[in-house]
Amino acid sequence: MKFAIISAGEGSRLSNEGVKLPKPLVRLNGEAMIERLVKVFMKVGAESVVIIINNEVQQTKDFMLQLKEKYPIELVVKTTPSSMHSFFELSPLLGEEDFCLTTVDTIFREEDFFEYIDCFRHSSADGVMAVTDFVDDEKPLYIAADENMNITAFRDKREDDCNFISGGIYCLRANSLVTLRRCMDSGVSRMRNFQRELLADGLKLKAYKFSKILDVDHASDIEKAETFLKS
Repeated sequence: MKFAIISAGEGSRLSNEGVKLPKPLVRLNGEAMIERLVKVFMKVGAESVVIIINNEVQQTKDFMLQLKEKYPIELVVKTTPSSMHSFFELSPLLGEEDFCLTTVDTIFREEDFFEYIDCFRHSSADGVMAVTDFVDDEKPLYIAADENMNITAFRDKREDDCNFISGGIYCLRANSLVTLRRCMDSGVSRMRNFQRELLADGLKLKAYKFSKILDVDHASDIEKAETFLKS
């Protein structure tokens, strides 16, 4: 099983709020966010970790060259217009294997993640999506699921059938890349629309509830994330 990290954004909100480090290198309790993720992935048996970073930030490129000496990392250096485009750039490195994809600023408890990966490995579903009922996102993607946690819809606004939001962590089979390529060919953009297209293509998606998932989008989120990880 492979693991992948999307880390090609500019992190402009953080820098505009006075954070000096590039987003992947922001430290949570003394550890760069991107290295924390790689370590967590190694603990669950990652064969390799494929990562895309922005081509505009030399500091991140230098850090990743050092990290590659310690871990089995395959690196793509390219500036992309969206997370879905970054995913597409990583897709050739995922091959025909199952994989777990996340963004660099997704913060979760390791125990939740370990159980989530185990659930996916034993599932017959085409994908298992991390969800949470903790909402601290400016534009959350709401998840509609039935009593068996089968995902039935992805919604931009909360409706009566939506008890969760997306946590930004996706475990998927290789057949999902067929949908990704179709989305790129037809001009579909944004990860949330890719997920909708997975359902449209008939893939079976399950929701897996995490106790809490945070994103680090603003300077104030750093302290929140550090406190959460210590708790």
